[in-house]
Amino acid sequence: MRSELETVSQLATVLVDRDWRLATVESCTGGSIAQLLTSVAGSSEWFECGLVTYSNRSKTELAGVPEHLIDQYGAVSEKVACAMASGAISRTAATAALSVTGVAGPSGGSATKPVGTVYIAWQFPGLPVRAERFHFHGDRDAVRRQSVNIALEELLRLMSTTV
Repeated sequence: MRSELETVSQLATVLVDRDWRLATVESCTGGSIAQLLTSVAGSSEWFECGLVTYSNRSKTELAGVPEHLIDQYGAVSEKVACAMASGAISRTAATAALSVTGVAGPSGGSATKPVGTVYIAWQFPGLPVRAERFHFHGDRDAVRRQSVNIALEELLRLMSTTV
């Protein structure tokens, strides 16, 4: 298994080769993805920005998530994750986006969205946004760490296979 920095290095290569700029919109990960991406020298060549939209209001105001999606599906949902990624594309100079929303715990879970439920979405130029639901185990830090790792691993995999 690759280390986080190896994954970021490979992501950087793909993004630079395609002349793409990446934006992140994070909720439950609190900016951890953007922090990891910018820990690599030269990331300004391919990383556009990172938004931490922890509240529902910030999801709407900063990422452009329609309020009715949050009201109907909840902030932790496929629809909201997709809207977060699409909003990053439409509101920034980014050409690719990654978003994460979930319940890291230890509280906040429900019967339908227990602690560890995370939705991650990705969007690339010319393609519709796609999202997946994950269920991670462990404490708050473990859920957040797993979310970051899977988000980046899947970003790399998707960029390498579908685009």
